[in-house]
Amino acid sequence: MTVDREARQKVIGALFANALLRWETLVTLMVTAILFIFVQDVSLPFMEWQPWYWLVLGGLAETVLVASTLTDPEATEQALAEDFEREYDLRNIRNRVSRERLRDAFEYRRNMLKLVDASRGAMRTRQRNLIAGINDWIAHMYSLANRIDYFENNDLAARDLQQVPRKIEQVKSRIATEKHEAMRHDLAQQLKLLQRQLVSLEASASIIKRAEIQLESTLSALGTVYAQMSLLGTKDTNSIRGQRLGVEIKDEIDKLQDTIDAMDEVHLHGQNLGFDFNDSLYLDQADAIDRAEQESRERLGEVSGKAPEDSDILAALDEADERVQTER
Repeated sequence: MTVDREARQKVIGALFANALLRWETLVTLMVTAILFIFVQDVSLPFMEWQPWYWLVLGGLAETVLVASTLTDPEATEQALAEDFEREYDLRNIRNRVSRERLRDAFEYRRNMLKLVDASRGAMRTRQRNLIAGINDWIAHMYSLANRIDYFENNDLAARDLQQVPRKIEQVKSRIATEKHEAMRHDLAQQLKLLQRQLVSLEASASIIKRAEIQLESTLSALGTVYAQMSLLGTKDTNSIRGQRLGVEIKDEIDKLQDTIDAMDEVHLHGQNLGFDFNDSLYLDQADAIDRAEQESRERLGEVSGKAPEDSDILAALDEADERVQTER
């Protein structure tokens, strides 16, 4: 279902509420109440008048008023425009550049709606169909701006982008000086995960720049479409130019969706990498503790020549724990 059709379904209630709140409705209610209260005797040759007839006539008048509002195309388009801009509230976009791009996009859309209002017949229908695509286009721009906000306001990722390179160098230094093969293996695994994390963080920074460029280029394309819409003439009966505009609009929507999908993929990859990294650290630490425990048991057995006592094992385990903490 297109954004325009969803908006039309939601706007019916708003139109009905607007009809009930019009000044004509207030006048109808006041006149009906006055007639019902003060005009009791009405002489008609063909029927006997009843005061409640005023209520019926007032209800009929209000029904006609509401029906005229609901079927008024200009009122419907105005309500659709207001509802669309309320749904995609620019105050929710924190990035200043993204907000400016969207503000310009809404301005183009308002001018396109003026072109629709000035058109008649088949041309009006074609331009309204193009507006439906423009609504979907701006909705995708808004989604992209939201994702830019998310990536830019991820303080943890910004911190990691500064710290992870330093951690990589530290791990490399430890690998170069570590003598125990098992510990070198653990450090190599940690280095591999840190390098993958750095690639993911750099991809996040790159995808933000790509999204900002995409917003800029798609806004320029929107301006081009507006200029072409203004050139559509009433003699364009075969609507070839209109069809071409429809294809261009769809292409721009597809490009925006590709960028959105890429950002979602980078985000998901970062989450999965975080889980893998935490799991690996937990397993590496558990392995280190197991090795330390085994070494302590063997050393105690060699020194005493007999099975170690429980108190000796506990002391050795405490020593192993301290050594593991130091190695971390």
